[in-house]
Amino acid sequence: MSLSGSFRTVSVLFLVHLVVLVVFTLQPAETRRLAAVNTTTSAFFVFGDSTVDSGNNNYIPTVSRSNFPPYGKDLPDHIATGRFTNGKLVTDFLSSYAGIKDMIPPYLDPTLTVEDLKTGVCFASAGTGFDPLTARINGVIPIQKQLKYFKEYKSRMEVEIGKEKTRRLISSAFILISAGTNDFMVNYYGPTQIRSKTYNISGYQEFLLQQGQQLIQGLLGLGARKIAFVGLPPIGCVPAVITLNSDNALTHRGCIQRLSAVARRYNTLLQIKLAAIQKQIPASTIVYVDIFNPIDRMVKNPKQYGFENVNMGCCGSGMIEFSVMCNKFSPVCLDNSKYLFWDSVHPTQAAYYSVFLGLRPLVDRFMHI
Repeated sequence: MSLSGSFRTVSVLFLVHLVVLVVFTLQPAETRRLAAVNTTTSAFFVFGDSTVDSGNNNYIPTVSRSNFPPYGKDLPDHIATGRFTNGKLVTDFLSSYAGIKDMIPPYLDPTLTVEDLKTGVCFASAGTGFDPLTARINGVIPIQKQLKYFKEYKSRMEVEIGKEKTRRLISSAFILISAGTNDFMVNYYGPTQIRSKTYNISGYQEFLLQQGQQLIQGLLGLGARKIAFVGLPPIGCVPAVITLNSDNALTHRGCIQRLSAVARRYNTLLQIKLAAIQKQIPASTIVYVDIFNPIDRMVKNPKQYGFENVNMGCCGSGMIEFSVMCNKFSPVCLDNSKYLFWDSVHPTQAAYYSVFLGLRPLVDRFMHI
């Protein structure tokens, strides 16, 4: 080979190496790191309410939707997907970080392929709760039906890829459950206060915990082995809750502490319940996910997280609008990254990202099980 030919060969090899290096370097650091170590978690499945619903309500007859502007305005294609925020959810960030997929699709999306299904889907439905009555009030998918959908998913995958591969897929999958807020905000303390007529607060908390336990047992029965159960946020700090419970919603917009105390107590009971279940089933991993303290810290120390407003939403007046009341005719704030809440109920993508950063150790742990 001539000297010039050798030089051209070396030059090409150098350029190829440089391109590979640049592409690798431009990936997010956390994605690069986990892509190499995630050899155990095959898929991500999500159950719950609007905090994790990626669009299932688009496919059912309900007003509890968000598949219209200004929702989704900060997603890559600026299209509202049915996520109740301006961009991505915590579950999307977690899935991307784990190297599974960038965004978790809704199970009811009829365009999903087998490849889409293999890496996980979302069964959650905005407006639901552990109490079946909460879902009926809002006309959405009960947690109990979400479990039936998962059973349906398992049967479908057994046909597509075989029983053994499906068993391995589910047993190595990361499953996250996030619900309960609507049970208190809509059902127990809501306008009708239906459940408060038959339960005291301690009794209702225990009822919800039993419903959550039944969901966990159902998932374990279908082969799940890695389950993360999210607690309640400080519900008294939700803008809509402040508006409805403050003595002057315009000027007194501090958290309603008595309601946040209910959430804190529920979370304590939940941790006890999960520890008891874990003790009975040592072959599985069942963990509690704290969402209360991260959001509480954002409310109390907003500047530390880059927020300027933590008691009103970015959409509309910020005091009462969400779902269909936050629509293309609604004014929105100039910089939603400065807001903890996108609408009067749901956090912004910026807030969800801050929560995600605190949850990375949980994903790291699941990656090594």
